[in-house]
Amino acid sequence: MRKILHIDMDAFYASVEQRDDPSLRGKPVVVAWRGARSVVCAASYEARPFGVRSAMPAVTAERLCPDAIFVPPDFARYKAVSRQVREIFHAHTDLVQPLSLDEAYLDVTDPKIPSPSATATAQAIRAQIREATQLTASAGVAPNKFIAKIASDWNKPDGLFVVKPGQVDAFLMPLKVGLIPGVGKVMEKKLADLGVATVGDLRALPLEALEARFGSFGASLYRRARGIDERPVEPDQPVQSISSEDTFERDLPIEELAPMIERLAEKTWAATRKTARVGRTVVLKLKTAQFRILTRSFTPDAPPASQAELTRIALALRERVELPASTRYRLVGVGIGGFREPDELPVQAGLFEG
Repeated sequence: MRKILHIDMDAFYASVEQRDDPSLRGKPVVVAWRGARSVVCAASYEARPFGVRSAMPAVTAERLCPDAIFVPPDFARYKAVSRQVREIFHAHTDLVQPLSLDEAYLDVTDPKIPSPSATATAQAIRAQIREATQLTASAGVAPNKFIAKIASDWNKPDGLFVVKPGQVDAFLMPLKVGLIPGVGKVMEKKLADLGVATVGDLRALPLEALEARFGSFGASLYRRARGIDERPVEPDQPVQSISSEDTFERDLPIEELAPMIERLAEKTWAATRKTARVGRTVVLKLKTAQFRILTRSFTPDAPPASQAELTRIALALRERVELPASTRYRLVGVGIGGFREPDELPVQAGLFEG
C-alpha cells in the first residue's frame, strides 16, 4: 500500500507577489500582463470571489474585478521559490514527481526522515515550506495519486486532507464525475445522458457498458470510480520536448514573424542547455487569428548544434505553411523534440573528423 502526497502551493505566483510587496497583501491581485491578448497566470484568493481564475483572458478578469491590481509575472523569481520547495521535498523522499512549478506528487511510503505517518510527513513539509518561504501549501494524503490530488484541493488554502485506505469509498462516492481526470464538460454531458452525475452513479455501470460506450477511457473510468490508480510516482522524468511561444498584441502576416521566431529560438536553445539530453526535431507552431493551430517539424540528420542552426531551421519551416498569404497569426512557438541520451544518437559519418 503506497502512501502518496500531493502538495500544491496556494495561489503560488500571486502569493509570491504579495509576500514580496506588502502593499499587495489582502488585496485582489492578478498576475498577468495587461492587454487584449494576455491571459491570467494566477489570481490571489482575494480576487477569486469575483470569478477571476487562471487561464482566463486578462480583459475578462479586469471586467469581473475592476479594482484588481495587475502584476506582470516574474518567472525567474517563481522558479527560485520552486527550487526551495523542491529541496524540502527531496529532504523527505527521492520519489518526487513535479507537475509544475507549484505542485508535485511525493511517495512517502518509506520516507528518509522517520515519521509516524504520511500525515505527519505532510504536516512537517508544509511547516518547513512556510518557514523557508513564508508561503503556504495545501496537501492531500491518500493511497494513490488520483485521490491525493483531489484531496489536496479539499481544504485550500493552507489545508490538509487525509483519505485513509478504509475511507476511499465514502470519500469518492458523492463526488461529481467532473473531478475525475479526463472528464471535461463534453464527457460530463455524455455521462449525464447516461444518468451519471456522481462517482457513485458511475460505479453502478458495468465495465462492459463503459468500454462499449467509451472504449479504453471507459475502462479508466471504471477504475477511477473504484479509487484504483496504480501509477507510481515517477521522479526525474526525462525531457521529451522543450518549447517557447508567444501571443502577439495584434495578428501578423507570416512574413513579419521572423523577429519573434528568432527570439523564441534563442529562448528555447537556452533552455536546452540545462539538460544533458539532446533534441533532434525542430518544431514551428502557429495559431491563426481564427484559433486554428498548425505545427511543422523537421528532423535533420544530426541534432541542431547551435542556436543559429535551430533558428535557421525554424525560419525555414515557414515555407511549409500552405495557407493563403493573407492569413494572420496570433501566436508562434519554437520547440525541439525527440530528445535522447547522447549515447543513443546515431553517429554521423565524419561528424568527429577534422
